[in-house]
Amino acid sequence: MNKQPFLPVVQGLRLSSAIILIALLGGCFGGVKKPQPAELQPVVALVSARQSWSSRIGAVSFPLEVSVSGNRVGVAGDDGSVALLDAQTGRDIWRVALNTPIAAGVGSDGRVLAVVTKANEVVAMQEGRELWRSRLASQAFTAPFVGGGRVFVLAADRSVNAFDGQTGRKLWTQQRPNEPLVLRQSGVILAVGDTLIVGLAGRLAGLNPSSGSVQWEVPIASPRGINDVERLVDLVGRVSRAGDSVCVRAFQASVGCVNAASGALLWTKPAHGVQGIHGDDRLLFGAEADGTVLAWRRADGERAWSTERLRYRGLTAPLVAGRSVAIGDSAGFVHLLSREDGSLLNRLSTDGSAIAAAPALAGNTLVAVTHNGGVYGFQPE
Repeated sequence: MNKQPFLPVVQGLRLSSAIILIALLGGCFGGVKKPQPAELQPVVALVSARQSWSSRIGAVSFPLEVSVSGNRVGVAGDDGSVALLDAQTGRDIWRVALNTPIAAGVGSDGRVLAVVTKANEVVAMQEGRELWRSRLASQAFTAPFVGGGRVFVLAADRSVNAFDGQTGRKLWTQQRPNEPLVLRQSGVILAVGDTLIVGLAGRLAGLNPSSGSVQWEVPIASPRGINDVERLVDLVGRVSRAGDSVCVRAFQASVGCVNAASGALLWTKPAHGVQGIHGDDRLLFGAEADGTVLAWRRADGERAWSTERLRYRGLTAPLVAGRSVAIGDSAGFVHLLSREDGSLLNRLSTDGSAIAAAPALAGNTLVAVTHNGGVYGFQPE
């Protein structure tokens, strides 16, 4: 199973304390026999799809986000390879070797691609060449958000940094109080209209993208417990947006929706997943930590359906694609579930290694990337 969601990053603590806290967290999941993944049943394909192409990017062990702009797909590998692919054919439009390990990516506006390296550098690329590099004060595990001619980076120390997209000049930094622990996985950053939306601990915040000033903050989950591990609260990607409605997951705590225009909390519901959610204007979809896949009504958060057919299979965040909900697992399968009731519509296979990023949709091509670096395109028959 994919262990990445349970790896914290320790901030502002002495090394001995960090070792103790990591050991405590490991104890929550270690020493107990792991449940066996649900056995996969034979599938009758009710939604037809075929593998139309495959490519390679190199092993992926960081929190990859597959960027999509039209029929162009941006991917990256551990070793610093970054590629922009044609989603129809899988062929390279361009490919760059940054020659430094990558910690987070890929963000793109269709022109500029951006990643963060393990050396804490933001790197921007365009048309197959590196534009600039700029150093961060902290690590980052969330793909940069590129928009409005700027590159925005959410760092692990809760800071948000804005850079000029062409020159790399830093425009502003919004610094928040550090937390003892944050997750080594993708957080939340997107734009809704003229507001930059970011996840800061258990709160969703709306920032002015020109200055970084906070316009509103809404709690999705609050810290609870008596130690730093128990009090760990973080919002995780992916995110579901429908108009002004932005719905997110707080790690192992809740899901909730916010009106991004007014900054009003619409609802929250307890939930215990570790990966993000996706949805449409009617339903939201996500997997609990045990692999139970749930659907909630977007209007009020009430549960619409659930299925346990994929329990303990190390699921990714889901993707709404046509009449299906696509979700990857730790054995390299992408499962297509019905949006209406969670029934199995099809199962797509890759190279047998874990699906490393939430599936992405570029035009009519479903894209999956594996831990071993395989990139696969599936299209309807």
